[in-house]
Amino acid sequence: MRRKHALAGAATAALALVLSACGGGGGTSQQPAQTAAGGGAQPAFNAALTQVYNPSTKKGGTLKAAHSADWDSLDPGDTYYGYSFNFGRFYWRTLTMYKPGPGPEGNTVIPDLAEGLGTPSDDGKTWTYKLKSGLKYEDGTPITAKDVAYAVARSYDKETFPHGPSYLNELLDWPKDFKGVYKSADVDYKSAVEATDDSTVVFHLKKPFASMDYIVQMPMSAPVPKDKDTGAKYKEKVLSSGPYKFETNEIGKRFTLVRNDQWDPATDPNRPALPDRIEVQLNVNADDLDNQLISGDIDLDIPGTGLQPAALGKVLPDPVLKARTDNPTIPRLWYVSVIPDNPPMDNVECRKAVMWAADRVANQTAYGGPLAGGDIATNVMPPPIVGQEKFDLYTTPENKGDVAKAKEALTACGQPNGFSTTMAFRSDRPREKALAEAMQQALAKVNIKVELKGFPGSSYFSDYAGNTDYVKKNGIGLAGHGWGSDWPDGYGFMQAIVDSRTIRKAGNYNLSVKNPEVDKLIDQASSELDETARAKLWVDVDKKVMEDASILPVVWAKSLLMRGTRVTNVAYNEGQSMYDYILLGVE
Repeated sequence: MRRKHALAGAATAALALVLSACGGGGGTSQQPAQTAAGGGAQPAFNAALTQVYNPSTKKGGTLKAAHSADWDSLDPGDTYYGYSFNFGRFYWRTLTMYKPGPGPEGNTVIPDLAEGLGTPSDDGKTWTYKLKSGLKYEDGTPITAKDVAYAVARSYDKETFPHGPSYLNELLDWPKDFKGVYKSADVDYKSAVEATDDSTVVFHLKKPFASMDYIVQMPMSAPVPKDKDTGAKYKEKVLSSGPYKFETNEIGKRFTLVRNDQWDPATDPNRPALPDRIEVQLNVNADDLDNQLISGDIDLDIPGTGLQPAALGKVLPDPVLKARTDNPTIPRLWYVSVIPDNPPMDNVECRKAVMWAADRVANQTAYGGPLAGGDIATNVMPPPIVGQEKFDLYTTPENKGDVAKAKEALTACGQPNGFSTTMAFRSDRPREKALAEAMQQALAKVNIKVELKGFPGSSYFSDYAGNTDYVKKNGIGLAGHGWGSDWPDGYGFMQAIVDSRTIRKAGNYNLSVKNPEVDKLIDQASSELDETARAKLWVDVDKKVMEDASILPVVWAKSLLMRGTRVTNVAYNEGQSMYDYILLGVE
């Protein structure tokens, strides 16, 4: 809290510096990338990591973007992919947001709809936010605190909205008989969240929690007026509170955003809103998407996880193409969930056999190697997380697996001749498919037979690998997974993927960790006020998960991101862990 609030006091001035780097006038502490004689920026490797590359104030044009899968949901209460949190800020606003632009300050939060950051009560169990004046939806109606409170309450219903985060479900003091705004229409939820007047939102927590400003930058706090809510169909026509609104929306195919003339830039200094239109294609083959990005036919790869293996072979050897790329280390882990739901994976020794047999080098190669994939991960928390410690409970020769130790573990779990299981992966992600194939080959060496099943990313967590009934009925023992921090501390990275109390029928991101000892350590860590002691407790959580052998780390992620040939104002934002989409313009 101290670090966050200290930086927030100068947030407006600091933001002005970033935007002036985009050409908004005045000096800047972020020096723009070198300008070529013919206009525009001189391409250079990593040019957008610490500065705004190709700054411009030019408005107009069409930003052309593509996605290799379908969106999980365009509804702010039902989405949980990092790209969606990033891109969604074109058409929604939240109480707070990550500070736009490059550098470490991108990990801090600043006010968005709110006038300032939240005010906690003395006991840390009540947080109050005051809205700015003059806020409007695309239809001209005012945005009120009641709409924010309603949006938070509607997101509680994880059967209607299975994808969204569950932090507020777990933290707020909901009525015992509350099941959501549709199933419990007559239940008053002001014990959890309320609007005390048109501009004041108050959150009531079950216990003290220090990171509320980070929680409310998530889209659950994007306002939704009750009289415009259409439940599960709201994703078809979201009412905009941001600088753009939907012109068209063909679910699963494409959509187009155009300017929202009711958006007042005086209330929103964080979004320059440069393009006139934003066109998005969905379900574009990932390799074709990369080729279109390389050629300049599209400007933005929405998933933001980097080039696929096929494109790496073209880009890395070519100095001209490589100069259009950035290679950040991100607070993300690519990993395999080792799921204890079905025998023999319910035996920890059988799970350890998987850990010992895995070929870490082959897994790293599947994700693109050290440059595009990342460093071999030996535990769960990645290096950018505050307080992270590296340790390794399953050291193998040259990181290529240890057949002898894997067979010892198989004997210990009563399966000396091996066993069969199924591995799920997202079929629209070539690197995840390559990981599944690498796992299948490595485990075959110890007679663990792995059947591979690919599923679409848009429904992967709601219908397949994150659906408890599907996992049990179909014998899913392994599942490809990736996780980036929701904010850069132990809770922001770990809680959603290792706390068994977050598990519900569908939409699960914790696919495998179901250990009461882990849950107990999470409670200790999240309530510890001393920063050093709290960081150490999160390391203890990490070690307990690795002892449980329920997560097989693959790589601490790096990604090779490519800048489009026409884009301006390109900056890698550490909070978003990808390019800062709301800054982008087009030449």
